[in-house]
Amino acid sequence: MSKLSIEGVQVASRRVLTRVDFNVPLDKEGRITDERRIRESLPTIRSIIDRRGRAILMSHLGRPSESGYEAKYSLRPAAEALSRLLGREVRFPSTDCIDAASAAAVAALKDGEVLLLENLRFHAGETSNDAAFSARLASYGEVYCNDAFGTAHRAHASMVGVPRAMMNAPRAAGLLMLGEIRYFSDILENPTRPFVAVLGGAKVSDKLAVIRRLLDIVDDVLVGGAMAYTFLSVLGRRMGRSRIEPDSLDDARAIIELAASRKADLFFPNDHVCGKEPAASTPIKVFEDHIEDGWMGLDIGPQTQRRFAQRLARAKTIMWNGPVGVFEVGPFSVGTRAIADAVADATRRGATTIIGGGDSAAAVDSFGMSDRFSHVSTGGGASLTLLEGGPMPGLDALSDA
Repeated sequence: MSKLSIEGVQVASRRVLTRVDFNVPLDKEGRITDERRIRESLPTIRSIIDRRGRAILMSHLGRPSESGYEAKYSLRPAAEALSRLLGREVRFPSTDCIDAASAAAVAALKDGEVLLLENLRFHAGETSNDAAFSARLASYGEVYCNDAFGTAHRAHASMVGVPRAMMNAPRAAGLLMLGEIRYFSDILENPTRPFVAVLGGAKVSDKLAVIRRLLDIVDDVLVGGAMAYTFLSVLGRRMGRSRIEPDSLDDARAIIELAASRKADLFFPNDHVCGKEPAASTPIKVFEDHIEDGWMGLDIGPQTQRRFAQRLARAKTIMWNGPVGVFEVGPFSVGTRAIADAVADATRRGATTIIGGGDSAAAVDSFGMSDRFSHVSTGGGASLTLLEGGPMPGLDALSDA
């Protein structure tokens, strides 16, 4: 996965059309509640403008109707935040990324200046990878740069159609993208052992392909979160009202059987912090092995926390994707915090530790721990696709180094 770096491209006085990931969370008043994705883009943007390049940024935000401008999905707050973070004006020319006003602003851009286009998904052509839409965007650039790892698994216009329309131009990876590629390549191709994977989250169906592949790569797979209850049901445990995916029972059984013939050990929770519902006010009870009727598992229990921490304490490489409980609800955040502490301790001891984006990244950020790991990925879905060996069209569209 060795790709051309933006730092290896001559950008002075050239328009660098750069796909960033400014899909940031907004509150009801339209204020950004977490600027991490914007901050992560700064090294690439600064590399371009410090070398007198003309940075033209494009991104999506949320899931608008794709039929035109919607104020609540505007990237204007991102432009304002980026302007503050860079300490210079970021132009935001129009409510349409491909209208005459945007084209004129791009043409007027000077060396070292930055412009952010409006939300790409105001046009249906973005998600459908429409050739005409791609060509309009491609006309803005002389160099293409992709720094949006979080959407690298999507065959959208800005990820695939635009670089295809710029085949005679350099098509480079940004510095954030290169960092993501490096970390995931290292752990998948040449990890320092023992290598332990922690997989959590709500849906086992989202992680089946990842588990299958990791069973041939890692030494231990620690499974938590709601996805664990489907596996435990297959093993004959009574799970009360816990979330179980009936359509995934056969796949879960196949995974357990596959693990028996692979080198990796598969670990499931043996005790559970339960409630009547996922709410802070619910009664709480800890069950071992089986969960009584009327109760639902909402976090890993104290025995499981200790057992998982012991496996993590011996690890030299750790990949964690998905919380192991309903961390957003105070009483059920303890298990995920315990995993975060154990992984952070491993980092301190010199292990390579990767947080696989999505809810696990949100969890460590909510704990104020994002700086205590080797790498916190910006792409939950993208990291899962990469781990399972799925297609990454956004990466494939870039020039090789």
